[in-house]
Amino acid sequence: MHELPQLGKLERKYRDELTVIGVQTPKYTAEGDIDALKAAVERYAIEHPVVNDPDYRVWDSYAVKAWPTLVFVSPDGKVIGNHAGEAPFEALDRIMTEMVSEYERAAILERGDPPVLPDAPIRPMSQLAFPGKVLPLEGSVAIADSGHHRILVASLEGEVRQVIGSGQPGAQDGERGTASFNRPQGMAFDGKSTLYVADSENHLIRAVDLHSGSVSTIAGTGAQATQRVRRGPAREIALSSPWDLALEDGRLYIAMAGLHQVWLLELDNQMLSVWAGTGHEAIRDGPREQAWLAQPMGLDLSEGFLSVACAEAQAVRRVDIATGAVTTLAGRGLFDFGDEDGPAAAATLQHCQDVATAGGAIYVADTYNNKIKRIDPVTSEVTTVVGSGQRGELDGPGDFARLFEPAGLAAQDRTLWIADTNNHLIRTADIDSLHIRALALHGEGLDVRGV
Repeated sequence: MHELPQLGKLERKYRDELTVIGVQTPKYTAEGDIDALKAAVERYAIEHPVVNDPDYRVWDSYAVKAWPTLVFVSPDGKVIGNHAGEAPFEALDRIMTEMVSEYERAAILERGDPPVLPDAPIRPMSQLAFPGKVLPLEGSVAIADSGHHRILVASLEGEVRQVIGSGQPGAQDGERGTASFNRPQGMAFDGKSTLYVADSENHLIRAVDLHSGSVSTIAGTGAQATQRVRRGPAREIALSSPWDLALEDGRLYIAMAGLHQVWLLELDNQMLSVWAGTGHEAIRDGPREQAWLAQPMGLDLSEGFLSVACAEAQAVRRVDIATGAVTTLAGRGLFDFGDEDGPAAAATLQHCQDVATAGGAIYVADTYNNKIKRIDPVTSEVTTVVGSGQRGELDGPGDFARLFEPAGLAAQDRTLWIADTNNHLIRTADIDSLHIRALALHGEGLDVRGV
């Protein structure tokens, strides 16, 4: 499900004049599942009605051709325009101002609540809410508690040592209890005391001092980028949905999901630049400056290669850091999705959102298939290692266990760490036995009643 944050802002500003009705027409088979749709509505705290359109009836009725598409309907029920793709709030705000004025003059605008109000989205009262990413550190693990807008740092046994962030959405820097995030996602650690965070909906990169717990902003303006730039000071360049991070030798790689690129932040001089991808949403290999990516949502650095999970192309790509050559390990295109193991040329994934390297193999969070898969770069074989494919919450042997849209994946030693997003859990899998279990979090600061 594609969420458009600018619509929420527009709804709040024009509460008495605007009625928003969302229509979920699935690209992926998993998106047509009603339980998955309900989870997405809860995850993004959507407050307007959402119609499930698995058979494309609404899509065809309005001649929609792309995701997302906005259709504008006048108060008297006439379709007056549409827009394919995301639109910045400022543009939508201008359109709304003009329409409100026009329909007031025509005396056909009725103010007040819409005739149908949906149930308020339920915020999970669990220890975690839709955790997006997980990162093992040295003797601990960092968790992006995305739905609670905070970062947790816990021991490997689950004892929570730090809660960073107030729990309310925002972009405030400062001490751990007052600083705020907005659905944070991927993280990277410098091996000393700094944890870098992709603050996805704030379109910022944040730095957390794990000694003091203080949070500072190091990249982004807070506005969403509407155009691509080549290079400039990190605090002067707008970002677009930064989703994951990878760090090596003072170079912070950023999965810029909203622009279909990977960017590079040089930490020593705070300069930001495009590193890979032209911005075209598709699969094309070749030199990194000319390659095409498709909504990169997961990164992993290992042995001179940057692995990239291109979610919208259900593809795993790999960039040779030294030569800049981009190759595709698995995946064929924007609409070639499924759940087939076997030779990479024939295997299919479904909206994979993260990657991790261990023992020479690349593990993939095959999100919409509710599985973890392994790619052998030598044999080019793709194999399911965790998950039966049925959504659910079940520990045990890999082929018996059940996941629900895992979106985060990391490896340390012989352990896979999994952000089992729609189950609101962090789970671990032993790489040798492929036995999976949930991490039992405990400790002070986990109470979500005040969050």
